Amino acid sequence: MRSRLLPTLLCALLAATGLAGCGSGASSKEDPKTLVVATHDSWAMSKDVLATFKARTGITVKIRPQGDAGELTNRLVLTKGSPLADGVYGIDNTFASRAVDEGILTAYDAKELPSSAEQYRLTGDGKDDLTPIDYGDVCVNVDDSWFAKKNLTPPKTLDDLTKPAYKGRFVSPGATTSSPGLAFLLATIAAKGDGWQDYWKQLMANDTMITAGWTDAYEVDFTAGGGNGDRPIVTSYSSSPPFTIPKGATEPTTSALLDTCFRQVEYAGVLDGARNPEGAEALVDFMTQRPFQRALPDSMYVFPVDDQVPLPPLWKKWAKPAPHPVEVTPQEIAASRDEWLRTWSDLTS
Repeated sequence: MRSRLLPTLLCALLAATGLAGCGSGASSKEDPKTLVVATHDSWAMSKDVLATFKARTGITVKIRPQGDAGELTNRLVLTKGSPLADGVYGIDNTFASRAVDEGILTAYDAKELPSSAEQYRLTGDGKDDLTPIDYGDVCVNVDDSWFAKKNLTPPKTLDDLTKPAYKGRFVSPGATTSSPGLAFLLATIAAKGDGWQDYWKQLMANDTMITAGWTDAYEVDFTAGGGNGDRPIVTSYSSSPPFTIPKGATEPTTSALLDTCFRQVEYAGVLDGARNPEGAEALVDFMTQRPFQRALPDSMYVFPVDDQVPLPPLWKKWAKPAPHPVEVTPQEIAASRDEWLRTWSDLTS
């Protein structure tokens, strides 16, 4: 009785809080030609691209943002068996293992996965539960214009961020509330090994600011984010600099430190219990194909997994992937993520 009652109570709670409705799947009231997709809040794919998908399949896509990648994964776990959507986009490699282990996905092997995407596939049990769609390198970004105006030398390494010259200059989204924040934490763990805790103690002693999410860190507190911020160093992406090219100029005012990066891979999949699994499979296939892959840089600020897709001219020149991003395997993340986050919270509180 308890096992049957719990999903009902959970659905009522989610409905009351406005997270989702339940029933025989949250998409049960949708038209059969409608596909509901749960995404993170950074979804920004153009309507023209989704119109191409509709023209090919007759299916209308409805996007339901669910917060950050971590929040997205958590909400899908909470609605397991009665999913709030048919498909999902935006679970990344920091949370992929949890999604697989919780059994919220149905295995599906994309029909035309580009050969260059194979390196981003999951391994082991559940390797077909999620399909790689795009990637982005989370790196320290610097406002070069700010440092030039102050006649100061900008930082170049992770170690530089702990030096007195950069006291009160660095802002980063939190690891417990933001996937870029978690990615930066993983970068420091990979780079510093057993010394990562001491490194974070030094960061905090150097007046590092922690915000809830990337938007606050970049658009509010970063000096080049447009929000009159006072911090010229921020955790962002290697693809961020092209978006700081002033109108009429030819070069960005910021740069990414490519030796500080962690590679974040985003996936799409079919949710277990989906009302329209065939439609979700078709969308996963579409996301690996040229119309969607080509639109990713300008729409979502990420790199396509298909390396044969030409990048926009400004990306090709100024948005450089990290040549050697630091690595932490999904298995290591799954085994230690909770412990790392508890320790990080204690260090930064």
